[in-house]
Amino acid sequence: MQDRRHVVVIVDDHALFAEGLALLLESRAGADFLVAGSTTAGEEAVALVGRHGADIAIVDLALPPLGGVETIRRVKAAYPATRVLALSGTEDLELAAAALRAGADGYLGKSADPQVLVAPLLAMVAGVRVLRPELLDALLAAADRPADGLLDRLGDRDVELWTMLARGLETSEIARPLLVSERTAKRMIASLLHKLGAANRIEAAALAGRAGLLDGPPPS
Repeated sequence: MQDRRHVVVIVDDHALFAEGLALLLESRAGADFLVAGSTTAGEEAVALVGRHGADIAIVDLALPPLGGVETIRRVKAAYPATRVLALSGTEDLELAAAALRAGADGYLGKSADPQVLVAPLLAMVAGVRVLRPELLDALLAAADRPADGLLDRLGDRDVELWTMLARGLETSEIARPLLVSERTAKRMIASLLHKLGAANRIEAAALAGRAGLLDGPPPS
């Protein structure tokens, strides 16, 4: 008889956490989930998903050196049907928003009781996105800001920076095409947020969407 369980892989640089999570899913929801493998390296995530035909990839956002956001972006580019749950041990909502823009289907904190993961995973395979309440509140608050006239007040370089910021690029990824250092890129981002009147990257991304900056294909 064909195994109808959802295949899960775990990408986390803490092997003990990955092992514990695998044991939890097998003991609490073994009828629904099969943990097929794990890796501590984001660079191996795409191959891991492909090798096991994973339905779900659980990805830690603190993955050196590639980073969880880029790992998610690569997994979703190679396997769009694979659901990705981003986990974070910090309260960095901007990082969470970047993970969602990279294609994550859900976001939860690692500080939560691991047993609460079962219901979100079942919701995700059913096509439902899972978000922490505070992130949803921040996104909704940012979406209420009007974007009228912002493009007219910005130069081409600011618009380029705004677009990259809104697409979830990290500071190092922004610095390279602009040919500046990461420190300079941080100053440019802070200046742009001030011009936009945005408190953080989440608000800047929401404003970019309302201004139509994200309607076209991403820059190469």
